[in-house]
Amino acid sequence: MKNAAIRETAPFRFDCVGSFLRTKVLKQARADFLDRKISEEKLKEIEDQEIIKLIAKQESLGLRSITDGEYRRTSWDLDFFLGLQGVKSIKYKRSDSENYFQGLLLDKEVKTAVLNGKISGENHPFIEHFKFLNDHISANSVAKITIPGPAQFFHRLTHKDRIDLTKRVYSTKEELKKDIVKVYKTVINDLYNAGARVIQFDDCCWLLTVNPLSKELTDIEKSKELRRRHEFLEDLLDVSNHTLEGLPSDLVITTHACRGNYRSRWNSTGGYEAVAETMFAKEKVNAFFLEYDSDRAGDFTPLVKIPKYKLIVLGLVTTKAGQLESKNEVINRIEEASRYVDIDRICLSPQCGFASTEEGNELTEDEQWAKIRLIKEIAEEVWPS
Repeated sequence: MKNAAIRETAPFRFDCVGSFLRTKVLKQARADFLDRKISEEKLKEIEDQEIIKLIAKQESLGLRSITDGEYRRTSWDLDFFLGLQGVKSIKYKRSDSENYFQGLLLDKEVKTAVLNGKISGENHPFIEHFKFLNDHISANSVAKITIPGPAQFFHRLTHKDRIDLTKRVYSTKEELKKDIVKVYKTVINDLYNAGARVIQFDDCCWLLTVNPLSKELTDIEKSKELRRRHEFLEDLLDVSNHTLEGLPSDLVITTHACRGNYRSRWNSTGGYEAVAETMFAKEKVNAFFLEYDSDRAGDFTPLVKIPKYKLIVLGLVTTKAGQLESKNEVINRIEEASRYVDIDRICLSPQCGFASTEEGNELTEDEQWAKIRLIKEIAEEVWPS
């Protein structure tokens, strides 16, 4: 490989997606809070202490993009949505067809977010969460906050099981999009004013379109489904790009294209070709965090659609299993990707977070940190200082 410049701005050569396994202390504290054994104030105190320890751990391993591990959240997306005005939590009963996540039997009844009025983004609790993180990192670190992207929120509110509730508040799709953009601009600008210079959108919605079509569909049905997927992608692109317009020039916004991450399971399979002409070519983010930890992701060919001034963070090390990858195999895959995009545009990270929900993936904390060490070793070998 040819030499590449050392990165001094996020995303870094050696980066992370965001969430980390909840510690035993944190899990016990949350259980005690739910059992009313400790107060909300005591829970926050324990969260603060565990986040300070997590920051120190990340920095000791050489990470420069530092997150709070999503330690204050039950899930990667729901807590953010419920921090907005006009959004409430309800119990949602899954249909039998939805009750499995890659073969894992799920709880029949779960919480979900729906609208109970017009949405707005003032005074979001994540602003204070970010301030705490930013106040406790070292001078050489950058505080990164992860939030579900506006496209993900649009998808959540227009899902077939929630669309009727959404239409009670917003009669048209365009009216809904307009207010989602306003909401996100409010939160993003509040985060910026609090010191945030790196924000990551987490999105599972884009890659719902990569799943292969059912072989049982007729040609007419296939054509109809492809048109539906195209319209869906255009809607996601529209709401995302309008959100990204007019933001401060020194604010880095990246997106993590997720394939599903719940207790080491996934829900999307297929190459990135389906999103190459929309998300890759046109979404106005600064960089893409892409999952490439298994054959389900396809090859690197679609990367050529990403504009040459944007960065690509390859998620070549899985967070879904504890077994450590071969360093040489990961390096070989970086070299393979560099045949399609300049090595100077590539960075390395885990494929996803280690705990998109508080349950976490099926590996140990020691295995989690071994993955981070491996990524650093590989990055230092591929992009030596």
